[in-house]
Amino acid sequence: MVQLIAGQKGKGKTTEILNKVNEEVKTAAGNIVFIDKNNKHMYELNNKVRLIDMSGYPVTSSDEFIGFISGIISQDHDIQSMYLDRFMKCACIESDGILSTINKLDRIGKMFNINFYISVSLDKEELPEEIQDKVMIAL
Repeated sequence: MVQLIAGQKGKGKTTEILNKVNEEVKTAAGNIVFIDKNNKHMYELNNKVRLIDMSGYPVTSSDEFIGFISGIISQDHDIQSMYLDRFMKCACIESDGILSTINKLDRIGKMFNINFYISVSLDKEELPEEIQDKVMIAL
């Protein structure tokens, strides 16, 4: 399952996603991963959440990003949720390529029973119609 937090830069998406991950970790049965472009929020995350700083990996395209996500999943069969902040930067995509990448993550989520929570720097109306139903918060 993929759920989106949509809104322009500076609207509070990171605060929302941090609150959600820290709330989920209290009752989680599986492991939780938080992926970001840096480790700036390391001290805001519960220490049970695995933080992955994307800046240390040479991911330069959305296909490489999907491979990166698949590699994380292959090493940890107990992942329950993955939180992706600054998704479009991490996944190296522009707004016109978001649909394909979200659809791939949705398929991966269904295959491995993983929930993806993703912040995107677009308004809900700017997202492709096919994924607007995945928006859980629009800021």
